[in-house]
Amino acid sequence: MKITTQALLFDNDGTLVSSMDSVVRCWSRWAREERVTAEAFAAVQLHGRTAVAIIRDLLPEERVAAAVRRIEELELADADGVVVLPGTLALLGSLPAGRWAVVTSATGRLGAARLAAAAIDPPLLISADDVTHGKPDPEPFLLAARKLGVRPEDCTVFEDAPAGLTAGRAAGMRTVALATTHAVAELDADVVVPDLSAVSVQVTDAGLEITTAG
Repeated sequence: MKITTQALLFDNDGTLVSSMDSVVRCWSRWAREERVTAEAFAAVQLHGRTAVAIIRDLLPEERVAAAVRRIEELELADADGVVVLPGTLALLGSLPAGRWAVVTSATGRLGAARLAAAAIDPPLLISADDVTHGKPDPEPFLLAARKLGVRPEDCTVFEDAPAGLTAGRAAGMRTVALATTHAVAELDADVVVPDLSAVSVQVTDAGLEITTAG
């Protein structure tokens, strides 16, 4: 499949890199510290959502701010083991500067730490610190488009999580889903690929031509 676009917006964890082992370790430890029941913890979707949104599902509002600080502390201390997913470095290396961004549900410090561990230096990073409403709200992707100076309809979102794909569609953007963390049946997107090794981009007079396979 071919898509002509003007800017590419990438989720980070599960799309460019994987730190899922760290995520599970840190959130499991946090849940034990907070004495969250196993049933309540198992019912919460960890991936693709901000820490604030996850914690609000589990704790009363007056405890949210302190809990966010604690989970960030745990995750920053456990940033080792970030794995670059297939195709990531080759694809990002082919993109012109100023035509792509990373849009993450992590905080700015945590997102930057994970990207640095993978030797990825995006021209623009949008994090949970930059928005009022995180994914599945479209605000993070709309902010990225605005900062890149590109209309939302001229952007293409790359996501592995249903919440991120919902946000991309709500922003009026085309979506490419990566089947790196969820089953294909759970991914509602314009196209679904195994990972970024199935994606290539060429610069043309019309913009960026995305070719996907898989």
